[in-house]
Amino acid sequence: MNRALSLSFLSCLSAPPEKAARVAAATGYDFVGLRMLPAAPGGIAFPLMEDGIRRRALRRQLDDSGIGVFDVEMIRLAPDFSAGAYLPFLEASADLGARAILVAGDDPDEARLTASFVALCEAAAPFALSADLEFMPQSDLADLAAALRVLRAAGQPNQGVIVDALHVSRARVTPAEIAAIPREWLNYGQICDGPAEIPSTRDALNFAARHERLVPGQGGIDLGAIFAALPADLPVAVEVPNDRQSAGMTPEAWAGLLREAALHVLDPQPVRKGARS
Repeated sequence: MNRALSLSFLSCLSAPPEKAARVAAATGYDFVGLRMLPAAPGGIAFPLMEDGIRRRALRRQLDDSGIGVFDVEMIRLAPDFSAGAYLPFLEASADLGARAILVAGDDPDEARLTASFVALCEAAAPFALSADLEFMPQSDLADLAAALRVLRAAGQPNQGVIVDALHVSRARVTPAEIAAIPREWLNYGQICDGPAEIPSTRDALNFAARHERLVPGQGGIDLGAIFAALPADLPVAVEVPNDRQSAGMTPEAWAGLLREAALHVLDPQPVRKGARS
């Protein structure tokens, strides 16, 4: 079957959006992911909402190359969250044709986090964007159960949850729990591999997630079971930041290796190098 793949921002970390889009197109991806807001203060991001000329040129480049933007990163639901502050981000995301917003939960008050999530979903809806919660054991939204509680309480038509293979493993989510997620709450998944051993501190979890993910099939995560529990037609973002393994490789070589490895796990059959899925 045809499996839509997106080259995640973290897989092409240092590349500006224009370069990442060229790499994705050249190596057979269907989509690219972009980060316009940093994951942490001072982190890498490309604030395209501040440059309309650059944004329009990028949209033309994307259209000419036949790929789209899948997810845009990232919005954190902190205690002081205000949906109105993100209007330029939402407008820029829509200009680029993006589909989904990656959303992190950084508020220990679940009721307040849920109210913030509702406000974000309502703000994103006019722009045809989904708001997709990414649970992470190193965040206040630590596991799938917490994410699903927020979604049940929020009840928004454009809400979703991201099944990231690394966070599934680290939060000890079972395939049965994944299979029970309502289909309408699944907009995309994220694939990578990692060591079977789970880091024991928040800092170690963060470092591994941002720098030490492994090529699909080269670690100890049961990716086959995770993705067998998900819909077969679910788009998948390939998210594998690894400083050591990617060192010395061109972005194209790294992205191509990741794509072939991901397809070998997701659709285990011979894959012609560089062929679009």
